[in-house]
Amino acid sequence: MALALALKLHGTTAEVFEARDRLAVRNDARVLALSEGARQILEWLGVWSALAATPIETIHISQRGGFGRSLLRAADLDLKALGWVLPAGDLISALDHALRAANVVYHDNSRVDRSSTAAFALTAFAEGAVEPGTGTVRDYGQHAVLCSVSIAGPHRNVAWERFTSEGPVALLPLGDHYAVVFTCADDSVDAVMSLDDEGFLALLQQRFGTRHRFTATSPRTTYPLGLRYRPNPVGERQVWLGNAAQTLHPVAGQGFNLALRDIWELARASGVAADPGAPEVLAAYARGRQADRRGAIGFTNLLLDSFASGFAPLKHARGAGLLALDLLPPLRAFVAKRMIYGARAWP
Repeated sequence: MALALALKLHGTTAEVFEARDRLAVRNDARVLALSEGARQILEWLGVWSALAATPIETIHISQRGGFGRSLLRAADLDLKALGWVLPAGDLISALDHALRAANVVYHDNSRVDRSSTAAFALTAFAEGAVEPGTGTVRDYGQHAVLCSVSIAGPHRNVAWERFTSEGPVALLPLGDHYAVVFTCADDSVDAVMSLDDEGFLALLQQRFGTRHRFTATSPRTTYPLGLRYRPNPVGERQVWLGNAAQTLHPVAGQGFNLALRDIWELARASGVAADPGAPEVLAAYARGRQADRRGAIGFTNLLLDSFASGFAPLKHARGAGLLALDLLPPLRAFVAKRMIYGARAWP
C-alpha cells in the first residue's frame, strides 16, 4: 500500500495485488514502533495526520544484573520524538483510505507469483517472507511473546530495551499502557504461553525489574525469531522489499522502518526513470540500499550477540559501553540518528 502511494506521488502508475480479502488485511494485531524518519515518510505519503500515535520521547537501554545504562532523548536532537508507536491496523486503514482517494487499482484475493508478472514493467514483492533457498538464514533459537500490559503509574513516553540472559524485553508506550515484546528461548515458549495472567506478570516483573509495576495483561501471541535476508533484492523486472527482502529480529525495532526506507528509495529511482524496470535502474536501487540493509542487519546482530553472554568480564564491558554511550553526546547522537534514519542518517 505504501509503495503504491509513493510510486503515484513520483508519477508512476501502480496496481496492488493482495492475496487476502481487502477488509481482512486491516485485522492486524501487531504494534509498530516507527522511527521519526518513518514518520516523515508517512507524512510525505499523506497518511500521518490521520493516525493517533504515541510518541517515544526517551529510550532507556540497560542490562539486567549489570551496571551501566544509557538514555537516548529526543530533546537532545531537537526532535519532538525519537519514534512513535501505533497499532498496525490503524496504519493499514489509513493507507487503504489514501489508496481509495488516489484511485489506485487494488485487486484483493489475488495471489501473484513470478510466473504471472510478465505483463508488468516492474513487479515489487512487498509482503510475505524471504523464499526458502534464496538468501541467508539465521535461527536465533528464540520466540517473541507479544501482549500489552497496564502499569501502576504513567509511562511518561519512555520506551525500554532491557537485555537479559534469556533475551531482550522491550516496552513500548501505547496510549496509557505498554506494548510488550518479551523474548524467550524456543524450549521455554510453551511454558510461558501456558502461564495464567498472574504468572506471566510475575515473570515479566522478574525479567524487567522494579522500575514499573505491572498490573494487568492482554492475551498473548507468539512467533519464532530468525534472520531471513535476500542478498540481492532485485531480479529481471522484479524487486523484493520489506519482509520479502529481509526479516529481522525485533530488537531495536528496525524491520518496518527499513522497509519504508526501501519504499522511499525505490519510488524515487522509479519516478525519474523512463522504464522503472530497466536493469540499470534496479541495479542502482540495489547498490543504494546495500549499506542501509547491511547496517540494519549488522546492528541487530551486534546487539543480540553482545548481550547474549553471561560471562562476567563481557558483562562488565557491556556496562562500560552503555556508560560511555550515556556520557558521550556525539556517540549517543550517532546511535540515535542511525536508529531513526538508517545508514545515511538523513533527516
